[in-house]
Amino acid sequence: MNPPLHFDSLADAIDFLYQRLPGALHVGAPLGLGKPHRLLNALYERAEREPQRPLRLYTALSLDPPGAGKGLEGRFIGPFAQRHFGDDFPRLRYVQALKRNALPEHIEIEEFYLQSGSLLNASATQRRYASLNYTHVARALADRGVNAIVQKVAADPAGGTRLSLSCNTDLTFDAVDAIVARGLPRPLLIAEVDPQLPWLGGSAAVEASFFDAVVTPPGPHPKLFGLPRQPVSDADYAIGFYASTLVRDGGTLQIGIGTLADALCHALALRHTDNSAYLRVIEALGIGDAASVEGNLSGDRNVMAPGERFVGTASGEGDLTDHRNAKAQDDRFVGTASGEGDLTDHRNAKAQVAPLGSFQIGLFGCSEMINEGFRRLVEVGVIKRKVVDDLELMRRLHDGTAGAEDLQRLDREGEFLQGGFYLGSPDFYDWLRHMPADQQRGVSMRRISEVNELYGGNETLERLQRRDARFFNSCMMATALGAAVSDTLDDGRVVSGVGGQYNFVAMAHALPDARSVLMLRATRDSGGETRSNVIWNYPQTTIPRHLRDIYITEYGIADLRGKTDEDCVLAMAGIAASGHQLPLLQAAMGHAKLSPARYRLSERNSPQRLHAALAPLRAEGVLPDYPLGSDFTAVEQRLVKALTWLKANTATTGAKVRTVLEALSSSGTRDAEAMQRMALERPAGLGERVEARLIALALRKTA
Repeated sequence: MNPPLHFDSLADAIDFLYQRLPGALHVGAPLGLGKPHRLLNALYERAEREPQRPLRLYTALSLDPPGAGKGLEGRFIGPFAQRHFGDDFPRLRYVQALKRNALPEHIEIEEFYLQSGSLLNASATQRRYASLNYTHVARALADRGVNAIVQKVAADPAGGTRLSLSCNTDLTFDAVDAIVARGLPRPLLIAEVDPQLPWLGGSAAVEASFFDAVVTPPGPHPKLFGLPRQPVSDADYAIGFYASTLVRDGGTLQIGIGTLADALCHALALRHTDNSAYLRVIEALGIGDAASVEGNLSGDRNVMAPGERFVGTASGEGDLTDHRNAKAQDDRFVGTASGEGDLTDHRNAKAQVAPLGSFQIGLFGCSEMINEGFRRLVEVGVIKRKVVDDLELMRRLHDGTAGAEDLQRLDREGEFLQGGFYLGSPDFYDWLRHMPADQQRGVSMRRISEVNELYGGNETLERLQRRDARFFNSCMMATALGAAVSDTLDDGRVVSGVGGQYNFVAMAHALPDARSVLMLRATRDSGGETRSNVIWNYPQTTIPRHLRDIYITEYGIADLRGKTDEDCVLAMAGIAASGHQLPLLQAAMGHAKLSPARYRLSERNSPQRLHAALAPLRAEGVLPDYPLGSDFTAVEQRLVKALTWLKANTATTGAKVRTVLEALSSSGTRDAEAMQRMALERPAGLGERVEARLIALALRKTA
């Protein structure tokens, strides 16, 4: 390959792009952090001026910091966003145009994954959304005739000539290969060097000649987009700790993003570093003592719901069930019974026990996204099981015949964490920048075709590497028959996208001893009304019912794999909130999916019971609000609680009137620091005085 052209001007780099590619521009750009915002803004400005040259941009997850907004929310977000993202953060101009529904007709933006909920009302975005599994995106880019790819890269800190794709190895290599394999010209590749981007070597590093042009814009250099870490609720913690009981030492871990994943990672870290505290949380949730059997996630049983647990042993053929596949005597299990067959006739239970002790072997992390949670698990020693891309060595490790030389090589060359892209907080980026060299060698950024599926050419190897895999992802809703709603509203508008969720669900069914676990909160508040997220049916689903596996809410675990529709209904009703079980069961009976003889309601699945169970552990600091650290100051953390309370208590007109009247009739707050942070220490005018009273009330309520 020829050495690349070098530019220090964004405009010159765009001139080069226009000169090399006559006609329509079909440009691909990575999702998330690897998107070169400054270069894309320069491209958008040029395209606006030249309508005779159509621009088609294919990308995903176009990150946009929150706007200040109005009222109390604006008073809070404005100063935070200024500090966290910086005044000079380059907001993507095409995103601003999309939000205004003002995109020029000769410019199209096609995304396969959206920043959650941010573009629900953007007409062009909704029309040009492409519903694609992550592993099918490279093929789609070839179908669309992509003729250029632009990407943010990191320069070699040692002064070498190589460049690192760093945060986004996920699609670039796959896309180039797919385009060339189609007989099309290799796309023009332009890199924008960002000195803020952490360097990662190994498979993420390429020679500069991989690119046709490299642009290094002069400083000052904006901050990287940092995801603000959010507080973890009681429901989140319950879901995370339930999920943690399914993870086996020596296994493989994939997690998504958000507070459910944060709670899971905190649970796994606590299980490893302070096992007695971990078991106290497990006991408080009613899960049981120090053992969990995967086979207890079964059939009729609402497994592990608070307050309805049983603990026992199996001995012989029908001690607890008729068809258990011979659990060994004294194999311990914990769980709860729900429905007519308390211990069920259809458990097909596995004999393996998953102890809830610390991680002696450790886990191998293999996830499309590397985030804050993986950082914590690496730091505390949970993520440490290494793999190598050597089939014979992995076979010897698997069957226990590996010798001393094998183990030395594994220690020297092995990788304990593989991912396709990364995204996190500023602290997370600092961790990547300053990771010791021997630890950094264990972190490998890979093609998405290598991470998200088994069929990229090394299936036998990957099956050995990904033993006892647990794929944890979140969804918005789940149906009683086992379908998941993760990305789209009932009217067809896209909230986010399929991403890699289907990939991991399918892989869980393809791998032996693997499970797909979809986590969701049992309810949501909408317009002042509490609605169930466990529903009878929904017009749009992301995961079909025939791929149903495990679901977790704050009220327990439901294992649907291989179960009948009736058993699925009972299991899903068992993890629904108590006040929402009746319509679910009635719908099932009305559609011939449930016998009235097996009808059962529970009053135990309530947020009040959950709060009471976890409150002492909250007070002790075992369950902190921000388990993975916080981007908010101490006073901002108090204000986050207050604003959350205020939002919930002003969701309807009636609630708003009651809250305002209570605020006006009550005294002020002693939290002068919070009032100063909100610029309400000296309110001027009626509006500010009302806002000050509302904040004062909310601070007292949440103190």
